[in-house]
Formats: sequence, structure tokens, C-alpha cells
Amino acid sequence: MKLCGRDVGIDQPLFLIAGPDTLESLDLALEVASTIKAITDRLGILYVFKGSFDKANRSSGRSYRGPGIAEGLKIMETVKAKVGVPVLTDVHEDTPLGEVASVIDVIQTPAFLCRQTNFMQSVAKTGRPINVKKGQFMSPWEMGNVIDKMTDVAPHQYLLCERGFSFGYNNLVADMRGLSIMRKFAPVVFDATHTVQLPGGLGTASGGMREMIPVLARAAVGAGVSGMFMETHPKPDEALCDGPNSLPLSEMADLLETLVELDRLVKRKPLLESRLSSS
Repeated sequence: MKLCGRDVGIDQPLFLIAGPDTLESLDLALEVASTIKAITDRLGILYVFKGSFDKANRSSGRSYRGPGIAEGLKIMETVKAKVGVPVLTDVHEDTPLGEVASVIDVIQTPAFLCRQTNFMQSVAKTGRPINVKKGQFMSPWEMGNVIDKMTDVAPHQYLLCERGFSFGYNNLVADMRGLSIMRKFAPVVFDATHTVQLPGGLGTASGGMREMIPVLARAAVGAGVSGMFMETHPKPDEALCDGPNSLPLSEMADLLETLVELDRLVKRKPLLESRLSSS
């Protein structure tokens, strides 16, 4: 498929979706976007800036949710204009989709809503590429049904994003086999930061194992993915949302250099599992 004018897929170079979990200010968004843009330009990969204007899935009703749609879309418009990158945000059942689609290049659907047929089909009809977050309660093969629901109303461009599977209380695991399985339905993106999240692990907020971000990111690229999703912040411990599972912005270049090298090695020739599955 084409994403923001670039070919993406298992036979194409890795692309990156990255930014703060939730938009905090214009200055922060510009700092993150411009820093990563410089890195990805040097590495020659597509970069899509990510930022949420409203996060409904919160551990507590008192948790920070974002600046709201009006301010959030202004921030995203400014990032597009000043940094020159496409932008992605997530939407919810009560989001005015037309208003979002007029600004946002790629729309993301939250993991907990992936089975909501009316919602997923409404998002599909926006005409924007959609990054579909896999539910924490969904097997990889079930995501084929989700893509089918969307293509029934709008044959279009869809990505499937792995973000971990619920495994006991306050814990997630990532099954690398699922990355291969979901390739049958759409190009696959691996969310290296939400997979290390400990949902609700701090009681009124989620915890996370930040040190495991590079471990799972390397494993996913080795398994073969089309894109990488990461949340990052200049000072994760001061982030207003999901700091424990955010990568420090200062570490982004080092990790991306490794991932791009691994991606080139893995995609140098057709993946062996494709031949084995057809034999």
C-alpha cells in the first residue's frame, strides 16, 4: 500500500510512527517532530508524527487526557506546516471524524474499540489511511475480521498494529508469531512502547518497563514488520501520560539506527516463512 505517498509493506523499508503519547504543548510537539525528522531524513525512512488530542482510555478519571480537539488539531496543523511531516492521531466513538480527517493524514483506532463494527466502518469511510490497533484481548487471526468489516464499506489502505496481549493482571506480552499471521490481512506495525506498558499497574495510572522497549523493537524487526510505532518524550518521567513506557527522545537515534540496519538485513531476500507456509 501507499502511506503518505510512500510504498510500505514487508518488502519495503521500515517506516516510523512516533511522538508523545498525548499532546502537551506546541513547543513539545515541534521539538519531538523536528528531532525525529532529522534522524529519519538521515536514515532515509518515512516518518509520521503521532500525538493524541484526547485519550479516553485512562486508568483514572483524573488522568490527563490531552488539550482537546480544537487545540490539538491546531498543534498538528502547525507541526505539518513547520516540520513538514505527515501526522497521525487517534479517534473515539464521539469524535467528529470529518473535522479530524480534514487535518490528519493517518487516523488511528484505539485497541479497545477494534470490535465496534459501526465505529470501525465509520472511520474507514473517512478515506484516510487507518492504523488499526489490535485489541489486547484479540488473537492475531481475529484481526482479519476487523479488516474485512472495514473493506466491506471502503476498500482502502489499512495497517494492523500489534500492541501486546493481556496476560494476567496489569501485564502484556507480545507474540512475535502474530506479526507473521497478521501480514496476511494488512501491512503490520509493531508498537514497541505500549507492549511494555503495565496497564493500571500504578493504581491510578499505568506503569511500564521502559528498558524493554529496545528488546521488543529489535525482536519485531527481526520477525519482519512494515513499520515501527514508538512513543517518546524529552523527559519521560515528567510526561503527562504514559511516561513509564515512553522512550527518551535522546535515545531515538541510537535505537533507530540499529532497527534500520536490522530491517535491511531481514528484507534482503524473501522471508523463509512465506515458502514454508505454502509448502
